[in-house]
Amino acid sequence: MENSLYDELLQEIFQKLPSSSSSSVSVVCKRWLHLYRSSRTSLSLRLAPHSSLLPSLSSFLSHHPFLSSLSLSLSPPFSLSHHLLSLVSSSCSNLLALTFTPAPVSLSSLLSLSTSCPRLTSLCITLPRPIFLRWVLSFPCLKELSISLCDDDGQEGGVSSEETEDFDAELGLDLESLCLVGIRGDDWGVGWLWRRCIKLKKLRLQSCQGIGGSHSSFVKCLQGLDEIELRTCRSVVYGVLLELVEHCGSLSSLLVHDGGSREGLLQFFTQHRSKILKLDLRLPLDLSNDHLLAVAANFHRLTSLRLQSCCLVTGEGLKALAGAMSGGGLEELALVNCDVVEREPGLLATLGQHLRHLRKLDLSHNEMLLDKEFVSMLVSCIHLIELRVRGCKGLTSVAVVSMLRSCKQLESVDLMHCFGIDSEAVELFVKNSSRLRRMEVERSKLSDAAKMWASSKFIEVVV
Repeated sequence: MENSLYDELLQEIFQKLPSSSSSSVSVVCKRWLHLYRSSRTSLSLRLAPHSSLLPSLSSFLSHHPFLSSLSLSLSPPFSLSHHLLSLVSSSCSNLLALTFTPAPVSLSSLLSLSTSCPRLTSLCITLPRPIFLRWVLSFPCLKELSISLCDDDGQEGGVSSEETEDFDAELGLDLESLCLVGIRGDDWGVGWLWRRCIKLKKLRLQSCQGIGGSHSSFVKCLQGLDEIELRTCRSVVYGVLLELVEHCGSLSSLLVHDGGSREGLLQFFTQHRSKILKLDLRLPLDLSNDHLLAVAANFHRLTSLRLQSCCLVTGEGLKALAGAMSGGGLEELALVNCDVVEREPGLLATLGQHLRHLRKLDLSHNEMLLDKEFVSMLVSCIHLIELRVRGCKGLTSVAVVSMLRSCKQLESVDLMHCFGIDSEAVELFVKNSSRLRRMEVERSKLSDAAKMWASSKFIEVVV
């Protein structure tokens, strides 16, 4: 009884240890190694094909009986992918989440997986063309699905057109989160999925040249959507934004990166009537002051605004937006690699005066940002709990002293690659920050004293 209780306590402790401690724990003794492995519920493995891969992996997985989350990344060639997925199906019956990339998987492997792991709630895979998606019905508990599409390499697939024999049209899916990568305009099989995702809350499209299926199918998944991400999808951004205006009244979060539509964005910002809370835009050539003015006029409940590499935005647009948000609703602001921060003196001071209730501020990768401009904003933003200035090479130790004086509630700070901030400033900050819980900084800037203070105050240091 005592040994059994002792084992359970050890397993509880092992579950709370960071992954960096695994090598130390596993070499203490065989008993600890066994207990550590049996306590693991999550694994991430990178695999290289070789003759003994299958038996080695089978033996390895047999020592982890309680896995609920598994991520496998297989290097080419992918000839073993079918056997690997079958091995996972037979060895990990308790799985709730599986990532298997980038090797394409076959229909028979997926059906076998659905039988062996019926409680799977999250699945991330690569599929060959042509597209056949009715297998999704075999996973009754699935909530999160991520599919990357690749060209047909001879594996079994399905029809490439939107199927006409829709005998299961009434069977909706319980999917809440969907990510699709690499959709082309002729991937009509995706339309089957659109028609059934009526409970979707989050949609992510990446590197897509089309939506697959008809627009009438696509809009069925938009009606209850909370979040949408469009990454490198210039070909479809305009159409998707217009469909959101017409068919989605529940959207709270929009992300558009690396490829937008000026006209589509402007129509969305001026016509959409849902309560948008979060905007994340990385659009070097597509975002201008007109868009910011439209956001200021229509999105009064905004709590988070992230702008990255927005070269056409000026201080006029940012000041107008900050003025509209001065009531205290905006809690997070990111101006990452935005040269307007360096180009217009006094801009940060004005933003700080309007946005005194900010909780999170990210000014990363503004390489020429100087102490004077940075400090002028901090004196107003006294409620910050998270601050990121990664890659701000112009900042010095003066900025750190200002952080200590003005931002006494800081819990997380990123000072990585700030070459003007030395080890003495880092040590001073760690020693005197009363609420700090996480810091990102180069290992070379951590003195022995800084490490001691971080350890004694339970501060996580990421190097």
